[in-house]
Amino acid sequence: MANITAAVIANRNKKHFLGVPAPLGYVAGVGRGATGFTTRSDIGPARDANDVSDDRHAPPASKRKKKDEEEEEDEDLNDSNYDEFSGYSGSLFSKDPYDKDDEEADAIYDSIDKRMDEKRKEYRDRRLREDLERYRQERPKIQQQFSDLKRSLATVTAEEWSNIPEVGDSRNRKQRNPRAEKFTPLPDSVLVHNLGGETTSAINPSSGLASMVPGVATPGMLTPTGDLDLRKIGQARNTLMNVKLSQVSDSVTGQTVVDPKGYLTDLQSMIPTYGGDINDIKKARLLLKSVRETNPNHPPAWIASARLEEVTGKVQIARNLIMRGCEMNPQSEDLWLEAARLQPIETAKAVIAQAARHIPTSVRIWIKAADLEMEVKAKRRVYRKALEHIPNSVRLWKAAVELENPDDARILLSRAVECCNTSVELWLALARLETYDNARKVLNKARENIPTDRQIWTTAAKLEEANNNIHMVEKIIDRSLTSLAANGVEINREHWFQEAIEAEKSGAVRCCQAIIKAVIGIGVEEEDRKQTWMDDAEYCAKENAFECARAVYAHALQIFPSKKSIWLRAAYFEKNHGARESLEALLQKAVAHCPKSEVLWLMGAKSKWLAGDVPAARGILSLAFKANPNSEDIWLAAVKLESENSEYERARRLLAKARGSAPTPRVMMKSARLEWALDRLSDALRLLDEAVEVFPEFSKLWMMKGQIEYQQKRIEEASQTYNQGIKKCPSSVPLWLLSANLEENRGALTKSRSILERGRLRNPKTPKLWLEAIRVELRAGLKEIAGTMMARALQECPNSGELWAEAIFMESKPSRKTKSVDALKRCEHDPHVLLAVSKLFWSEHKFSKCRDWFNRTVKIDPDLGDAWTYFYKFELLHGSETQQKEVLERCIAAEPKHGEVWCTVSKNIKNWCFKTPDVLKAAIKELAIPI
Repeated sequence: MANITAAVIANRNKKHFLGVPAPLGYVAGVGRGATGFTTRSDIGPARDANDVSDDRHAPPASKRKKKDEEEEEDEDLNDSNYDEFSGYSGSLFSKDPYDKDDEEADAIYDSIDKRMDEKRKEYRDRRLREDLERYRQERPKIQQQFSDLKRSLATVTAEEWSNIPEVGDSRNRKQRNPRAEKFTPLPDSVLVHNLGGETTSAINPSSGLASMVPGVATPGMLTPTGDLDLRKIGQARNTLMNVKLSQVSDSVTGQTVVDPKGYLTDLQSMIPTYGGDINDIKKARLLLKSVRETNPNHPPAWIASARLEEVTGKVQIARNLIMRGCEMNPQSEDLWLEAARLQPIETAKAVIAQAARHIPTSVRIWIKAADLEMEVKAKRRVYRKALEHIPNSVRLWKAAVELENPDDARILLSRAVECCNTSVELWLALARLETYDNARKVLNKARENIPTDRQIWTTAAKLEEANNNIHMVEKIIDRSLTSLAANGVEINREHWFQEAIEAEKSGAVRCCQAIIKAVIGIGVEEEDRKQTWMDDAEYCAKENAFECARAVYAHALQIFPSKKSIWLRAAYFEKNHGARESLEALLQKAVAHCPKSEVLWLMGAKSKWLAGDVPAARGILSLAFKANPNSEDIWLAAVKLESENSEYERARRLLAKARGSAPTPRVMMKSARLEWALDRLSDALRLLDEAVEVFPEFSKLWMMKGQIEYQQKRIEEASQTYNQGIKKCPSSVPLWLLSANLEENRGALTKSRSILERGRLRNPKTPKLWLEAIRVELRAGLKEIAGTMMARALQECPNSGELWAEAIFMESKPSRKTKSVDALKRCEHDPHVLLAVSKLFWSEHKFSKCRDWFNRTVKIDPDLGDAWTYFYKFELLHGSETQQKEVLERCIAAEPKHGEVWCTVSKNIKNWCFKTPDVLKAAIKELAIPI
């Protein structure tokens, strides 16, 4: 009953407005006359966009939702939001379900938007940086505005600094105390001398000078009754300074953090190098302090704290921190090494010495101690002391051995292999320093201790080879494979090949050959042997391990002696990387196993011929005749050998025999060409008449016949010959070109055009026919017709480098660069376009770029003789002798065979004996400098 009464009383005293929300528009204090005031929120919207709405008199939620939907629908679908192209701006299908297809479509559109956004990202970032720089220039920070004033503070004198008033100074205070006295303490040198000029070491307190000394005869302070000893005051002051300096000493015994003599010099090294925000430094410092206090046994926290202080220029604080960390964690080698790094050299030695006492088994600390020593003797002492504590450290033994002379090193290594008997490096190092007999014993012991390492076996093989025990090399390698396999070691073919390459580089040729022979067949399927071994040979050649490659080829030929392809690859390898004698020896073996291979016979004959041994070359070709009696290539090679050596009659007899035994089109052509070169035109024509009757579809016979008739001024017969040849060989483009040139030279321009038109109809999309038609118009002075024809040609052959190269120089000078850009877009790697661009740079006198583009051209197509011709002429005019010689040598090595100007010279019957340098020098005279 009492509880119920208390509840009723409480409800009666409760105010009715408590817990009830305030009415709309209520302002507290209005009833007592309070007035409102304006705040920053009143200027803009008083509520944040994310605040809860205060709409307490709004209609019900269901009606409001229905009304909003109607308004939204009306707003989306009214006429103002309709566009003829994109329709309504609102969503027409918002009520439909969102299925998997919609999700995939949205993902595709999002990926497209992301891709488009990435394309413009670089531009936006650059634009943002530019805007930010422009904004900083227009509205610089306060720090930047006062930077010039800060720099000018460097010129302020000490007197001006002293006249700057303090914060509490004011003119009113000076006016209120106009009679305030200033007391300046006098130095000892003045106090020592009394007014009479006599020197004394004490002051009488009753004298007037006593009032000048602070604390002497001052009211409220004890005044000494006797004389004041000035010497004792100076001594006391010096003692006080020493006490203060010793108070900041470090906890390490005998080590002082502040050098009393050089602390001003140390201040120069304390200039802060950190350019970041000072607030970030403070946060990092507080965080690291919390980590240190929470877990003082965590070394990375101490190291991070010290490095933070070091970065901010407070080196001394960093040293103090790291030394405190070393006290807390004396077993952490990282802390000690960091402490040694932060200290000066002499102090670092003491720190490392203390570290070595705490952690005598740390290899890194001993190595750091040796690095801090400047003299070799001191380093040796450190390493030997270290090896007393850590005798099984290979790293310490190696570092100690490197400092010793060979005799002492051998003694050290003999001890090292006892302590570290599983270190291959130490065993091999000891074997290298020992004599032959002792080295064999050392390697035998090494094999006993480490039976699973292949380097010990290969070192033993190299040792035997170095001492001319060649018969032991192969035995050791075979025994090594057996022993390693018995000890469970997998024979990795690639690793052993690498070991063979290393052996060759060290000069152990027999060892590398024995390794190749032993492991070449391991893990290779029988049907894959040939291809795998050819790949191995190529790999060795790329690594410049030519003896390894020879060993691979020798083994492959031993297994496949009748494979012509292997003999050819081995022969080309010897040609590129071997001597002439090795090539000839290989070819002799090759033709013995593959007598039907014409290429091998011809390579052997050419090698003898290039060496100047013509009789030997004839002997090889005669043997080739016996093995291949009706071989066209061998007949023509014999003819070329005789004609090149001016044995023309023998060449004619050989050709006559060849026509009797193997009458092929090439034999007939070579016979006629030899007669033509010897200026026996009637015999040449007789042979050609016979040849075109037998081989009418061989176009070169018709071309030679027409050219000889043109040379004899028999124009009509030459024209008929070309026409007959075109009928028999309608796909031969050179025949069409020769016929058109003949008509043009006769002045029949219309007939020449007609021939070229017919040629293009029979051979569509042929750039050379279009190019010749364009040049016919250019030679006739009809540039507009030539330009129209060029446009048609590029439409039909858009990727023809020859047409684009011609089009560049048909343009006017200002337009050539634009045309060259279009050409490079179409034919980026076409040698004719690259050559045209090179000539364009030449005409603009950009010689460096011109040389680069010439190099690109000849690199892409070294067979294009015109590129070499222009390049060599350019170097003759603008290059050095070294550059000219280099281009000439590269051209001779490439042996180009094609090119418009090049073929004009090389195919000329008068130049039939020209070599590559002769053709190059003759072709230069046909060129004009590009303008």
